[in-house]
Amino acid sequence: MRPILDMDSIAVLLTNQCINRCSNCTQLCGHQAKPDFLTFEQFKEAVDSMESCPRVMFGFHGGEPLLHPEFAEFCEYAKLKLPKDRLGLWTCFPKGKENYRELIADTFGHVFLNDHTREDILHGPVLVASEELPIAEWYRWQLIDKCWIQNAWSASINSNGAFFCEVAASLSLLFNLGKGWKVDNKWWTRTPKDYVEQMETFCPLCSCAMPLKKRESIDGRDDISPKMYERLKEIGSPKIKQGNCIVHDLTLCQDDRQIAAYKDLKYRDAIAKRYGMFLTINNKGFQTPHLIKEWKKEEVLV
Repeated sequence: MRPILDMDSIAVLLTNQCINRCSNCTQLCGHQAKPDFLTFEQFKEAVDSMESCPRVMFGFHGGEPLLHPEFAEFCEYAKLKLPKDRLGLWTCFPKGKENYRELIADTFGHVFLNDHTREDILHGPVLVASEELPIAEWYRWQLIDKCWIQNAWSASINSNGAFFCEVAASLSLLFNLGKGWKVDNKWWTRTPKDYVEQMETFCPLCSCAMPLKKRESIDGRDDISPKMYERLKEIGSPKIKQGNCIVHDLTLCQDDRQIAAYKDLKYRDAIAKRYGMFLTINNKGFQTPHLIKEWKKEEVLV
């Protein structure tokens, strides 16, 4: 487990509404009977909490953040508080939001584009509860301590508060567990010793750290453990009702495939072109968006 200050970014979940229904989404999109939207006051609290944070990027996340009805207002407020180099956007550039292109280029120093349309984008079985797997308790917690998501991705803020892990945050929203920390100007100083309560609540419900087979995100079906399946039925999960889930047999499998094996930049350049942009690699390993002059929407959206 990493201290929050060792992370590249902190994910701020504007909404878990999304245009996609990818397999095993870490934000559990498609299982919410009603999507969540961060309020403007909650967003301001999140931004304000990061002003004194020395270097971590403030990342607009979803779901699809461009679907939030106050996206433009959020951008304007964030620009007042944080420099462009500390603002990031995780998006798939959905059709119909191209009017945000100039605002995006003006606000964000970093973007991460992924529309999950490739067969080589893989997702682990988030909703297979690790507590249901046939492994020793000590070994499960050893794997959890080395979880690649917490060690590679972001801490998270959503309408339930702040969390040491993106998946913990999404589980809190889905099951209304409400275990987040208060979003103040010191929450990001926490280190692994401070994670214990959240880990004991959420890590048993997740298998991202476990040796299980991954699934192509374009498949659209989720892998779910038996008890978790019943829990999702109780909250009225739309994906369960639609039959877009597979009850996992709890068989362990060391799947060493990379979650995103592709290396070329053409994939993300094609996504950027939808909004009349091109990308350049920056010193943080993300892409910086630039506007294409004299771009016309109909040229790429026919």
